[in-house]
Amino acid sequence: MIRLTVLYGHPTDPAEFDRYYREVHLPLAARMKGLKGWTIGKCEAVVPGEQPPYYLMVGLWAEDRAAMEAILASPEGQAAVADVPKFATGGATFVYDDERVLLDVSLVKDPSTPVI
Repeated sequence: MIRLTVLYGHPTDPAEFDRYYREVHLPLAARMKGLKGWTIGKCEAVVPGEQPPYYLMVGLWAEDRAAMEAILASPEGQAAVADVPKFATGGATFVYDDERVLLDVSLVKDPSTPVI
């Protein structure tokens, strides 16, 4: 399985980033078909009180890199990618990794928890 990780730098206006991400980008990105998993988490520093290197980290999973690239090449994927510069004032870094499970983890989707 392949994971595409998106690392968002610290935005100039975190409240506006959160609003736009939640109200505009997430519904747009949710139109992409074929993802096997999707996680989102605000970053926390290892040392309390320090700023973490990134603001938000997103993980998108697909069966393999070809499948992920097909998802991103679709009209829905292209729309989501094109939207990133509209709100990511701190920049965004995209990186692939070939995911290997060493210890199984199960994350429970909680619809009552705000996304960001």
